[in-house]
Amino acid sequence: MSLSSILSGKKVGLVLSGGGVKGVAHVGIIKALLERDIHPDIVSGASAGAIVGALYANGTSPSDMISFFKDTPLFKYSHFTIYKPGLFDTDKYFTSFKKYFPINEFEGLKKQLYVVATNLQTGQSQFFHKGELLQKVLASAALPPVFSPVNIDGQLYADGGIMNNFPIEPLIDTSNFIIGAYTTAFKEVEKGMLKNSLQLSQRANLLMLHANVKSKLHIPNLLFMPENLDSIGVLDKRGIEKSYNIGYDYASKLLDNAFNNF
Repeated sequence: MSLSSILSGKKVGLVLSGGGVKGVAHVGIIKALLERDIHPDIVSGASAGAIVGALYANGTSPSDMISFFKDTPLFKYSHFTIYKPGLFDTDKYFTSFKKYFPINEFEGLKKQLYVVATNLQTGQSQFFHKGELLQKVLASAALPPVFSPVNIDGQLYADGGIMNNFPIEPLIDTSNFIIGAYTTAFKEVEKGMLKNSLQLSQRANLLMLHANVKSKLHIPNLLFMPENLDSIGVLDKRGIEKSYNIGYDYASKLLDNAFNNF
């Protein structure tokens, strides 16, 4: 019996972590799932996972998702800002996103979607799943200090991964089977890899991100944690294709083993 037949009639949830360009591995994972006739019904995502989750929930094919990431500029001179906290004005990315989301509402999606963002003023994470869509997705992916926070109802929101990099909570009571994808590459490093302030800061940020998910990684019924993503820079667009291929190859092997086990 195949895994897809076992999941037949069950509501399948998919949780997608952040990870910047590493998060493009989610696209490869989704492609591997779809090829095996596994179609998650409800998605929850943070940061890059919120973007991929929104694209999937909108019915976007994996190949078009890759086109989205390649076509959307990360660092565009006209997006540079001196009037907001952050180097680039997150609101100016709205036009690029709108091309892929003609209906700018959660209710216009083909699948149910939750995205998480961090309220910088209250210090709390918040889930969004109704009403205006793109503002919340952009907020979830607004990595400080590169991208400016997004104003939602008079409050400033930034990257959802800051406080919840594996937003599985909405799926626990709404799904019969949960699939998790965690692409924030984490491994032990040698002492020689922490030689300067930048490396130290990046390592500390990674440890903080990982700390807020460790206790949740055991919850999914099936968990993808692709290896070899650590060589890809968080905001390095040159790593898009590599990240996608790593996610696809890893998920394909894991799923084939899962089929054999079932």
